[in-house]
Amino acid sequence: VAVKDPTAVERANLLNMAKLSIKGLIESALSFGRTLDSDYPPLQQFFVVMEHCLKHGLKVRKSFLSYNKTIWGPLELVEKLYPEAEEIAASVRDLPGLKTPLGRARAWLRLALMQKKMADYLRCLIIQRDLLSEFYEYHALMMEEEGAVIVGLLVGLNVIDANLCVKGEDLDSQVGVIDFSVYLKSDDDIGGKERNVQIAAILDQKNYVEELNRQLNSTVSSLHARVDSLEKSNTKLIEELAIAKNNIIKLQEENHQLRSENTLILMKTQHHLEATKVDVEAELQTYKHSRQGLDEMYSEARRQLREEAQLRQDMENELVVQVSMKHEIELAMKLLEKDIHEKQDTLIGLRQQLDEVKAINMEMYQKLQVSEDAVKEKSEIISRLEDKTNQINATMKQLEQRLQQAEKAQMEAEAEDEQLKQEYVNKSESLQNEFSQKEKQLLQLETDLKIEKEWRQTLEDDLQKEKETVSHLRIETQEIINLKKEFLKLQEKNKQLKRICEDQEAALQELASKLSESKLKIEDIKEANKALQGQVWLKDKEATHCKLCEKEFSLSKRKHHCRNCGEIFCNACSDNELPLPSSPKPVRVCDSCHAILIQRCSSNVP
Repeated sequence: VAVKDPTAVERANLLNMAKLSIKGLIESALSFGRTLDSDYPPLQQFFVVMEHCLKHGLKVRKSFLSYNKTIWGPLELVEKLYPEAEEIAASVRDLPGLKTPLGRARAWLRLALMQKKMADYLRCLIIQRDLLSEFYEYHALMMEEEGAVIVGLLVGLNVIDANLCVKGEDLDSQVGVIDFSVYLKSDDDIGGKERNVQIAAILDQKNYVEELNRQLNSTVSSLHARVDSLEKSNTKLIEELAIAKNNIIKLQEENHQLRSENTLILMKTQHHLEATKVDVEAELQTYKHSRQGLDEMYSEARRQLREEAQLRQDMENELVVQVSMKHEIELAMKLLEKDIHEKQDTLIGLRQQLDEVKAINMEMYQKLQVSEDAVKEKSEIISRLEDKTNQINATMKQLEQRLQQAEKAQMEAEAEDEQLKQEYVNKSESLQNEFSQKEKQLLQLETDLKIEKEWRQTLEDDLQKEKETVSHLRIETQEIINLKKEFLKLQEKNKQLKRICEDQEAALQELASKLSESKLKIEDIKEANKALQGQVWLKDKEATHCKLCEKEFSLSKRKHHCRNCGEIFCNACSDNELPLPSSPKPVRVCDSCHAILIQRCSSNVP
């Protein structure tokens, strides 16, 4: 027979008692007149049953003096979940005659029944099972489905009107005992089924009317709220409309003022225009009389201005030529000095790089020597390890041979033992002695075999370690080979850098020689310029023949004019050229003073 859970049996019994008490309370209330007092027995039994249902599976809490087990804790939690229950909790706490938590819980149940919201309050409590787990065990009635069923049954109590006096009643010292005699059936109950059907129909109608009343109250409250919001919005719109009307009136007044001001301004401007027209006509007549004399003065002044502008243009052209000559000489000097300084800096940088490369080569050579020594040592170690591995392999082979011999001997001993057993079954005493000897031999052979296996295991471990060291040494040798390759690459780079450095030194020497030559030429030019500073240029019209070859100038023989000495040569005689950094092509130089020549046309046009 399957054993039932005692807690499940307790829950079922409490559920049945709750059904009976609620049913009996509703039936008796309908027959009694539906308005109940606190002294009504079925109502007292209902509160006792509800108290037992709420106490089922309640956790025992330790207090300061003793253990505490009360239902006031979960009921006090309802006001946090259901805001309408705050009024009941506050009135229960304010009652003067209540001293114990159990008395407060009983008063709370009575007030909830009078409000007809006991089912709603307990439904909110049952939904929050994570909060109820702090007060009830997992098998309690309030934590299981029976609690939800009882909450559903409590909805039927809304048809009862209870008028209970909680203030003067002693709720702390009441004893909660269930009277089962109330729920036993009698003959009168069997005869009153028709009356119960009528009462149930009336109750259903009352429930329907109350539910309809609740819905209507909710719709009325929502309509009131909407009316309030519409009234507020209407007042706001009326205020905004009044403000807008005031603004429109103000804008109209401003518009009238602006229009009147506009008409005044138009009148004033018209008067002013008429006065200005008269003044302009008088001034125009005076201007026509004075314009003739001004035209004559303007033509004469313009002629003088042209003459002065022509003179000034000639002077400015000569000044520009002199300034450009001076700037070109200064720029050539600065560029030459700058090139010399830059090439000296590059020489110093290249020498420093060469020293650094030499230092790196020395370090790499030392590292190579150290790595070669390490490779030699590691190769010797590898050769030693190979000898050791060969020896270990030989010993392993010997051990395997010995192991095979021992296994053969064991097989032979077992075969002999079986033959002796078969042949000499009756000779037990002699065979027992021989068997004991054979067992001893077997034990010795097994011990020898175990020792050889352990020795073989140790040898395999040593061999594994030696293999690991060999692999490590191979990795190191590979690293050394890589270092050698890197060293060879660095040597090649060093050779390339040396070649580049030698090429750059040769180029710098060539540049230095050219610069020294150009510097000497510049000094000669400066000396010639100083010597020829007082001479006057020869005019183009007077210079008809070259000074050196004494041939007449033509289109093929163009004039080249020296800036310093003023001599004029043809392009065939002035072959001396000087490279300048500022110009892409070399410049022709005078034979006498080494100054820069200016090319001119063979005609008299400058």
